[in-house]
Amino acid sequence: MSIFEKFKAGFKKSAENFATGLKEIIIKKEIDDKSLDKIEEFLISSDVGIEAASEIKNIISQKKINPNLDSIQEINKILKNYIISVMEPLEKKEFFNKKNNLNVILVSGVNGSGKTTTIGKMGKLFKQNNGKVVFSASDTFRAAAIEQLENWASKIRVDLIKSTAGSDPASVAYKAIEHAKNNNFDQLIIDTAGRLQNKKNLMDEYKKIASVVKKIDAAAPHEVILVLDATSGQNIISQVEEFNKIIPLTGLIMTKLDGTAKGGILIALSKKYKLPIIGLGLGEKEDDFQIFEAEKFANAFTQSN
Repeated sequence: MSIFEKFKAGFKKSAENFATGLKEIIIKKEIDDKSLDKIEEFLISSDVGIEAASEIKNIISQKKINPNLDSIQEINKILKNYIISVMEPLEKKEFFNKKNNLNVILVSGVNGSGKTTTIGKMGKLFKQNNGKVVFSASDTFRAAAIEQLENWASKIRVDLIKSTAGSDPASVAYKAIEHAKNNNFDQLIIDTAGRLQNKKNLMDEYKKIASVVKKIDAAAPHEVILVLDATSGQNIISQVEEFNKIIPLTGLIMTKLDGTAKGGILIALSKKYKLPIIGLGLGEKEDDFQIFEAEKFANAFTQSN
């Protein structure tokens, strides 16, 4: 089962509830204002955001749905096309391509978002594209985080630069970029502490890592990726807001698309920030990662083929 098939399965209950709800809403052949309001409310409850829900409602109201057609299928078609139109420009499929020069990726995210596991999955994809990968264990605040990244490095056979727990995170990142430069690596992925966006000292450390790597490569970090937990719902918005203020983000990865309708938050993020979406994660295995494709996401969200 592919990641999107898992995602589609996860959304099945919500989609069925939506379909059942539509059948109850649409008593008449024509969709009236009351029906439109209920559809909008459902979309908002699925975390797609007020702006997107309002736009979808307007599209449905303007489109004269043929009463001889299945109204639910027609609305799903509108929703699918809307998702693709908003999210397709945010695809970044070339992200995992082999680079000619060192590409430094800073990966952040709050505790429990699946950040370190995601780094392991990213490393495997880079390797599959003939990349030479090194990890930097710059989440030094927790010994378990260093050990977890070490396990991933061993599993997928990539280099790891680490220090003891409690060490200066920026110094580990500095050693890692030196190692990468001296040994002709083309991908350096830096794991950072599971920072809470409202903890100033941790965010200052995060900023310091970015400053330190610039001493060796002025263009680094080349990518700043935020890992988000889909089950966090609206809290994700504030995470993106705060992390983006400190070091401008270049992409998002969403994890734990595990059966709730919270994946709709990615639509809200797409409307608000228009940041590239690198991929989606579901599960702990190294292959439980899918490079983002808007059409597949839309198919999963609407239970289409």
